Amino acid sequence: MTRKISILGATGSIGSSALDLVERSPDRFKVTAVTAATNAQALAQIARRTNATLAVIADEQKRGELQERLAGTSCRAEAGEAALLEAAAGDADMVIAAIVGCAGLQPVMAAVKAGKIVALANKEALITAGELMTDAATAHRAIILPVDSEHNAIFQCLAGNSKDDVSKIILTASGGPFRTASVAALESVSPTEAVAHPNWSMGAKISVDSATLMNKGLELIEAHYLFGLPSERIEVVIHPQSTVHSLVEFVDGSVLAQLGAPDMRIPIAYALAWPGRMETPAERLNLARLGRLDFEAPDIGRFPALRVAREALEAGGAAPIVLNAANEIAVASFLAGRIRFLDIARSVEQALAESTAAAPRSIADVLEIDRATRERVEASMTEICD
Repeated sequence: MTRKISILGATGSIGSSALDLVERSPDRFKVTAVTAATNAQALAQIARRTNATLAVIADEQKRGELQERLAGTSCRAEAGEAALLEAAAGDADMVIAAIVGCAGLQPVMAAVKAGKIVALANKEALITAGELMTDAATAHRAIILPVDSEHNAIFQCLAGNSKDDVSKIILTASGGPFRTASVAALESVSPTEAVAHPNWSMGAKISVDSATLMNKGLELIEAHYLFGLPSERIEVVIHPQSTVHSLVEFVDGSVLAQLGAPDMRIPIAYALAWPGRMETPAERLNLARLGRLDFEAPDIGRFPALRVAREALEAGGAAPIVLNAANEIAVASFLAGRIRFLDIARSVEQALAESTAAAPRSIADVLEIDRATRERVEASMTEICD
């Protein structure tokens, strides 16, 4: 049976990887809707190539350009928030949620409330609105499938097992480019050095998050909501080879791990074909050539972001929202040369200490806490620079 797919964020890296897989199996998938933030040209090309019936550009000023580029096709060109929600909740069996940041919250919630299978690549959906999302998924019988490699690995290890038999889950982290660096060396890290990830090809922001280990702290929060385990049963271990993507320990002492090449098409394919599997062009793992797998405990003295994120998870309420927003502003400030590398975690911790926000009761509350936090942290960055 052909699975109808809506891709939110079709021009980004996750969207592009998903399209690569979908277009290799035209008998299994039909793309019905595609969206993008501002790139009308790329979106129109995707819509034409896939014969999508709906293309949505978030930037309303690009509506005319998108309509012109899709003239003569059967694809309807729309723009703005209402159209994004239609793409999320409309004619599709599965929604690939790959819109970056809090801009993706409302579309993800729309897909969940429509009872879709949601292949979730938008971290913010669960980090900032985890309880709201999971409660809505239960109420509307939606299925959330993780696309992040670590959470997807855990999902695969849990297949056929009862959550009651799980002792803990273990997220792996590469350790980033500064895994062995001293605190003194970290004080003088440059943005160019911070974005040079040793294993994965990623954007600047997520590469910096990997370097600070904040990405693993954010994934820890995401794992809590995805798998329903408390903080003390979610561990992080450094694994420089990025071959073991995560592990699950069971009550009998057995540990299952998911291994594979560092290629995002593998977890995306698992979500696309779930509950089955599909072929991918990803490189096959050669254990003999790899030779060894190394693991070590994270040093939260040198990388305090992991500790700060765990404290935000345990505090609950608005804390994960504040953590995420403050980190984004701090990382942007570091990349712009306004603060030092170690100031990122310090700024986030300060924002959490100063926050008085109440727990959100709606996505609107989440967005307001996010906005207010960004404004407050941005002001503190200006004070630092002055």
